[in-house]
Amino acid sequence: MEASFRRARRPDQKEQRRETILAAARDLALDKGVAQVSLGDVAAAVGLVKSNVLRYFGTREEIYLQITMRDGTDWADAVRDRLKSASGIDQMASALADSFAERPLYCDLIGHAETMLEHNVSLEVLHTYKLWAIDMYARTGEQIMAVCPELSGRDGSSVVFAAGAFVGRLYPLSQPPPTLAELYAREPGIAAVFPPFRPTLQRFVAATAAGLPAVRGDSS
Repeated sequence: MEASFRRARRPDQKEQRRETILAAARDLALDKGVAQVSLGDVAAAVGLVKSNVLRYFGTREEIYLQITMRDGTDWADAVRDRLKSASGIDQMASALADSFAERPLYCDLIGHAETMLEHNVSLEVLHTYKLWAIDMYARTGEQIMAVCPELSGRDGSSVVFAAGAFVGRLYPLSQPPPTLAELYAREPGIAAVFPPFRPTLQRFVAATAAGLPAVRGDSS
């Protein structure tokens, strides 16, 4: 993670340092979970004091919004690639669920986006993030509608939005803390109430997509 320079003076050095910070924050989140990583953790991982990290990113939350956009773009590209050979709602839902299940960090980030990461950031950062999200929903939604002809209007974007909402709720349930995992092991009846992540996500996405034409009304 260390750079070959102590102070980033040139634009390329500043960009390298930004990338180093993002990479360190990503590794820490993969290891500990997004909610458990502090700005001090990131600074220590790259060998800087916190005030120097803040020269490149305004806050810890800004760092993770940047990672969310990168991972979200990667997710959307993977979904669109899968959808090229898909047909119908079931295969569409499978493509979305598979792409989420393969990206646990992105699932973790989604779960914290509105409740944590969109707080303590500047108006400019939020503006960039929201425009990215709108574009990602729209482009992925267009591909969804191409393989699901029963969907129209904003239905494709709605499916993407709903999928993210399901992930935000389902993924944390699939990552229980140690004491809760022990409870589930002792009480399988309790554990059975909380369904497995990937198949449940696929079912919820498929049900949402199938139901949208029936409730579209004047909202399309």
